[in-house]
Amino acid sequence: MVLCHDMTEIIPGVKKGAAFKKGHIVTEEDIPHLLDMGKQHIYVWDLGDGYVHENDAAERMARAVCGKNISTSAPSEGKINLKAECDGILKINRQAVYALCQDAQVCLATIRPDRLIRKGKQVAGTRVIPLAVKEEVVARFEEICAQYAPVIEIVPLRPTKIGIVTTGSEIKSGRVKDSFGDVLRAKAKETGAEVIGQVFSGDEPEDIAQAITDFIAQGATLVEVTGGMSVDPDDRTPAAIRRVAQPVSYGSPVLPGAMFMLAYAGDVPVVGLPGCVMFAKRTIFDLIVPRLMAGERITRDDIVSQAVGGLCESCEVCTYPSCGFGG
Repeated sequence: MVLCHDMTEIIPGVKKGAAFKKGHIVTEEDIPHLLDMGKQHIYVWDLGDGYVHENDAAERMARAVCGKNISTSAPSEGKINLKAECDGILKINRQAVYALCQDAQVCLATIRPDRLIRKGKQVAGTRVIPLAVKEEVVARFEEICAQYAPVIEIVPLRPTKIGIVTTGSEIKSGRVKDSFGDVLRAKAKETGAEVIGQVFSGDEPEDIAQAITDFIAQGATLVEVTGGMSVDPDDRTPAAIRRVAQPVSYGSPVLPGAMFMLAYAGDVPVVGLPGCVMFAKRTIFDLIVPRLMAGERITRDDIVSQAVGGLCESCEVCTYPSCGFGG
């Protein structure tokens, strides 16, 4: 008789996988192995009219869910994995996922969205729970996906030209060596961005504002302003940014990164970066700036939404971009 589904074998600490694949013809020699797996009864192919097998259902569901730059694996044990086809920002329609998973017969599980994902990273998996489901279950899944499309997609990063404005009279005078520039160049390299220059502006708001304007005139598509972001009287960076850009948010519910600022000079984002970006491995910078590089227009609500999961756990081994803080 022909097996109608993969049969999983689990040997703790050794392996978990299909010992017998769908379509395998069971022979007398297989019986001892099946009994070792605890299988005294097996399912063989006799699918009734109007039902869809788990593998076929998973293939249809995966096709319906996938947006741009998402690829799918072959079905295995009834499940299909979805992977990123390129580096970029993972976008997931949460409403769609919640609507799809209201049906207890289907499963769609994803990783945390709105963060930088590398090519080849698994971002989701989908399957049906029973061995076979009625056609209308799969059809309803496909209808919901069409209503909310795209459900899951990767938005590639755009070529980005970055201008760095480093504030602080102590830096400009040479009394203190700048440490921000090397950090931001390293972060730019992670995302394939180009740093077109760094200016040491001092602390005067008009000089900081002029440096921002000059970089935009030079073609910068993102300006990063470092230092002077706290509430001390001589920290004038937020006031300087407001002179040339419309603020979206000053302050964020993310640690480290509470003193982060985002503003827009027309279509060019200007970010005010607190000192934590210089010494902490991962901060608000890594949650928001890559999204700006993907062309996303960030709102205050986007920043507020980072509060749940916005406390960095300072993992001993930081595997960004796989962590996403609380993800």
